[in-house]
Amino acid sequence: MKTDNLVLTITASLLLFVNCADAPSGYSPYEKEISKKISEMSLEEKAGQLVQLNIDKICDPNTLELMPEAMEEIFGRYKIGSILNTMGENCPDREWMRNVMAQIQEYSIKGCGIPCIYGLDMIHGASYLAEGTLFPQEINLGATFNPIHAHNMGKTLAYETRSMDVAWVFSPVMDLGRNPVWPRQWESWGEDAYLQTVMSETEMRAIQGEDRNSIGTYNTAACIKHYLGYGVPVTGKDRTPAIIPDYELRERYFRPFEACIKAGALSLMVNSASINGIPTHASHKFLTEWVKEGLDWDGLIVTDWADIDNLYERDHVAADRKEAIAMGLNAGVDMIMDPYKPEITEDICELVREGIVSEARLNDAVARVLRLKYRLGLFESPTRDSEWPLVGSKEFAQLAYEAAVESEVLLKNNGILPLKEDTRILVTGPNGNSMRCLNGGWSYTWQGTNNPKYVERYNTIFEAMKSRFPSTRYVAGVSYIEDWAGQNEDASGIPEAVKAAGDCDVILACIGENSYCETPGNINDLTLSANQINLVKALAAAGKPIILILNEGRPRVINEIEPIAEAIVDILLPGNYGADALAALICGEENFSGKLPFTYPKYVNSLHTYDFKVSEKREMIDGAYNYDAKMDVQWSFGDGLSYTTFKYSDLRVDKDTFRKGDDLKFCINVTNTGKCTGKESVLLYSSDLVASMVPDVKRLRAFDKIELSPNETKTVEFVINADELAFAGDDGKWHLEPGEFRISVGTESVTICCIE
Repeated sequence: MKTDNLVLTITASLLLFVNCADAPSGYSPYEKEISKKISEMSLEEKAGQLVQLNIDKICDPNTLELMPEAMEEIFGRYKIGSILNTMGENCPDREWMRNVMAQIQEYSIKGCGIPCIYGLDMIHGASYLAEGTLFPQEINLGATFNPIHAHNMGKTLAYETRSMDVAWVFSPVMDLGRNPVWPRQWESWGEDAYLQTVMSETEMRAIQGEDRNSIGTYNTAACIKHYLGYGVPVTGKDRTPAIIPDYELRERYFRPFEACIKAGALSLMVNSASINGIPTHASHKFLTEWVKEGLDWDGLIVTDWADIDNLYERDHVAADRKEAIAMGLNAGVDMIMDPYKPEITEDICELVREGIVSEARLNDAVARVLRLKYRLGLFESPTRDSEWPLVGSKEFAQLAYEAAVESEVLLKNNGILPLKEDTRILVTGPNGNSMRCLNGGWSYTWQGTNNPKYVERYNTIFEAMKSRFPSTRYVAGVSYIEDWAGQNEDASGIPEAVKAAGDCDVILACIGENSYCETPGNINDLTLSANQINLVKALAAAGKPIILILNEGRPRVINEIEPIAEAIVDILLPGNYGADALAALICGEENFSGKLPFTYPKYVNSLHTYDFKVSEKREMIDGAYNYDAKMDVQWSFGDGLSYTTFKYSDLRVDKDTFRKGDDLKFCINVTNTGKCTGKESVLLYSSDLVASMVPDVKRLRAFDKIELSPNETKTVEFVINADELAFAGDDGKWHLEPGEFRISVGTESVTICCIE
């Protein structure tokens, strides 16, 4: 495919983002302008800059026209500094959004002399742009174990978002998905902190570009979220409390945010829930001490949706709205996302006049808002007339397709795959003919309830399979009852599907979940729906081989039907090109290379992560703990098959003993021992054999993805600083203790020793 120069840059510059030194972390060159601007602002103008409202406060939801009187009030009276979101079930196109932005900036500058900053949840590409490029969701990109795809998505979504004159994206999502019940599992890169760190930092750098103090024409500001510990609520329900020891917070949950902030992230969104009984929005320790002071960070902290209200309405740590605002601002919040209440600016003014919020804290928050706007060039050019030839282009589509190919995970294959072109296939299941299921939430609309006009040019699984296998037919068997939530099912079609199975060679059972997002995705049982399990069981009676296609945002328990299947592919949420990728993989044109970025549970009451504590499983081999032990799970973190096979050999290290601060170089040979070309994700783990705190069984410390032809061998090299082997102690400090460490890659392992 012919590739535009920008796309070549997207691909070629990955190493720059992955390997370069940290971006400049000092203060911006705009401090004099910021100080001068603040000195000229009234209290009301300052308060307005700290508030972000939903667009439906200024836009008529019926006509989709901006309302001049509302604009005068919001920007003239309340001096509001930011707007977010799209209009309900409507996804804007570029022309509409650019017109809206031109009017918003006109009223904002007229009202307070300061441009507005607009924010959108661009979670997996420009997912709130009608003609935008939707990549696979983050959980899929985690499954690639290939940062190039995080880079490509970041560059693409920034380019297409900025083409709308929108300069701020609430992305990447960096919540470790360690409780698979949680409905936002699919927005994460998986359960591992190191994988999360690498992929998040790569995407963030790609979104913002090389200079955090001067965001380029084709870049936007990133907002890393949701800080911190959001993905592990005790109940698994969205926006509910988490219990996490400080050492776990430091070692796992803080690490990706710390890396992104050190690399230049300009803004941060706060976890909606609470940790250890303290709402994150009210935590001075987490917002100010750990981030602003601890990392000497000059960026902006924004709340999540209406979360200041939650401090008094839900959490009951504040008596009323005014006390909640004071609590959030004094903890370190700089901008309040309160979608419907512009009058909170009046509360802010009262709090400052009363001395409850100091003028210094107010000015600091205002400076952080203005700093972001200066860095984005909004004062100089609130809107841009640049050419945008690549929006929705074939070049960007190719990048999304390549990401989908590497993200789909082959979990089981009893020799049935790949299929021959003349195979008669029955596609069945509720996910077999749905674009909504492939994309998931945050796709054109909040819940992914996309209007057919947005997706009519893309292929469902059935459509993609029929283009490869002409004798393919579709009978749903079980269907989703399409409404806003979309989780109810109609199983009346099972007999028809069973009848159709008699005329096919292979059954492709496409099962899983309909799209959902946030709280509407809460569930009480991780088991796949009874209707879908019954469909697969009924189809098995037809005597035809079954291939399960799992299309789901979180791992639904399928232990009842796993033995029935001859092959199982977990495609997760692969986006608009996911079905095309699946069809190419099923026919053997492409080869599987995805690996699970999470642990797939076998039982609903036995949920584990790969890095469990050694004391959780007491199997012994030759008197030593079995560091290759696996919990009783359906599939483990890192599992994933290929049409070829790989052999690992000769793992070696440049030093057997080491000290703190040393660099350790590991080399491993990987050989393609099969008959076709394939890609392999090479994962390096460490195990601390004896520690003063119960150690994890193993931890991912490095990974690389390579491509090998049949009989080809490549040597993969990893350089790891010894300090990476340290753990966070209960005292909040990092510890690298003398003693032995086991390093493993594939089937190979070596033992090294820290001597001080």
